Amino acid sequence: MTEPVPAAPQPAAPLTEAEDKQWASFAHFGNIILLIPALIIYLVFKDRGPKVAVEGKEALNWTINLTGIYIILFILSFIPFVGIVTTILNFALAIVNIVFAILGGVKVNGGGSYRYPVNIRWIK
Repeated sequence: MTEPVPAAPQPAAPLTEAEDKQWASFAHFGNIILLIPALIIYLVFKDRGPKVAVEGKEALNWTINLTGIYIILFILSFIPFVGIVTTILNFALAIVNIVFAILGGVKVNGGGSYRYPVNIRWIK
């Protein structure tokens, strides 16, 4: 006897406009805790809603840059006398990240679009 062939998985249903806006704003708000939320939201929802595709990509690009800067500052913190400067820079970056993440989330939740002022766009 031949075994039945399982059905191909069906693509997920598209997001409603409200859900699209909600997940897009969550991508920005998730940047407060860095890389993982924006990455998961972008990978899971990018094909299900146009706003999530654009805003998730923007949020992910920002957090990739920020994570890279944090890694560089962590490495530099082991150099004598540079540790104090890196501590101040880490604190300043955390404040800037929180402010930009909140600004982005609020603007997208209000129906707009948000572009981070200084952002290298790794994902096109």
